[in-house]
Amino acid sequence: MRISDAEREDALEVLAEHVRTGRLDIDDYGSRSAKVNAAKTVRELEPLFDDLPSPQPSVLIARTVSEPQQRGGKPVRWMNISAAPIAAATAFGVLLLTRNWIVALIAAAVIAFFFLTQRR
Repeated sequence: MRISDAEREDALEVLAEHVRTGRLDIDDYGSRSAKVNAAKTVRELEPLFDDLPSPQPSVLIARTVSEPQQRGGKPVRWMNISAAPIAAATAFGVLLLTRNWIVALIAAAVIAFFFLTQRR
């Protein structure tokens, strides 16, 4: 998706905020702001803010909330189909080792959460 001049300026303001808070030094700001000015799409902006916490440019926030991200023309799946069998096998193994249902269920929940939140 192409970005507008206003979205580019918003990204520059966010970079300036990171300089003011000490997360970026002047040299890093200079190189990133040059890349922001040259950016034509949202995809070109994303790597410039990947290692920075909030605030983020509004165009990146809007994209992650409203649109599924695309990879090769297909939406990125947020759920991994292998989560259920791996979580079940883990729970069974932990149950055999500990003979404790609560520990087994916690282990299954942790494994399922890990696999369900991984991007492909």
